[in-house]
Amino acid sequence: MRRIVLWLLSTVTVVVLLFGYHTSTAGALKASTSTATPVTGGSGSGSGDGSGSSSSGSSGSGNGSSGSGSSGSTKTTTVDGDTAQTQWGPVQVELVIENGSITNVAMLQYPNGNGRDIEINNYALPILIQQTVESQGQQVDMISGATVTSVGYLQSLQSALDQANL
Repeated sequence: MRRIVLWLLSTVTVVVLLFGYHTSTAGALKASTSTATPVTGGSGSGSGDGSGSSSSGSSGSGNGSSGSGSSGSTKTTTVDGDTAQTQWGPVQVELVIENGSITNVAMLQYPNGNGRDIEINNYALPILIQQTVESQGQQVDMISGATVTSVGYLQSLQSALDQANL
């Protein structure tokens, strides 16, 4: 009798633990359409303060030129890539182009539904952004361990490059 009660209690405990366990894919079912804090990179000071204000109010591809330098012929264009839908969430890239070269990349959307997504993207996105600026979008490699985000990034990047005619 004692063995049966012990067996029954341990079985119930195992079932409760199995159904109570939260996997890393638990957040993947939620469609995260909110824009997270933009991840930026590129040449310049390295802080993301300047790109946050440039993306407010712009959707799609926009052309804005500024001639505040002493040369007077600097043309700055901001181009948003199409949103790439991945299994972990949307990925969208914004390019800042000055005189035909990419000077900054901002992430408008990226998977951030759970802690693992955030951990992966905090590692992978700065590398992807750095590769984009250094190679001007010509040679951007996938990041091992962040395959889904890399594929979405490359799709959105290609869309932005096509819109910018680069």
